[in-house]
Amino acid sequence: MGESTSQSAVERTTTIGVRVPAELEQLTMLRALAETVALIADFAIDEVVDIRLALDEVATSLILDAVPGSTLDCEFTYNENEMFVRVASAAVSETVVGQAGFGWHIVRTLTQSIAAVQEPFDSAVSGYPTVVDFAWARGGADGG
Repeated sequence: MGESTSQSAVERTTTIGVRVPAELEQLTMLRALAETVALIADFAIDEVVDIRLALDEVATSLILDAVPGSTLDCEFTYNENEMFVRVASAAVSETVVGQAGFGWHIVRTLTQSIAAVQEPFDSAVSGYPTVVDFAWARGGADGG
């Protein structure tokens, strides 16, 4: 018996990732990558700006609390309707990134969803592994 797959039943996704030193100097490159990926994914210019701003806020928060000498992993996954962004690092403090701050409020406003998870202290990375995921739906965070 053969296997058959319908092209219309399979949603095509693309993932692009980068690992950079967890340093503020890397923000320019991360912003440029976010913009490029969003444009390739055919998002509207105002959506591209919002995705870039959300990434900037998340990456800045993680970099400011990153273990010295550690890295920041950033991954963009998109399909025809959505983009998912995952940013991860090892944090010095055991509080999940500033979820009560103004920057976090901006990210919540700009995205469809956002979640942050922090694991217990990991001696292998000398910090608390922290991951922030956010999603952007085509048409904006308001679903329109």
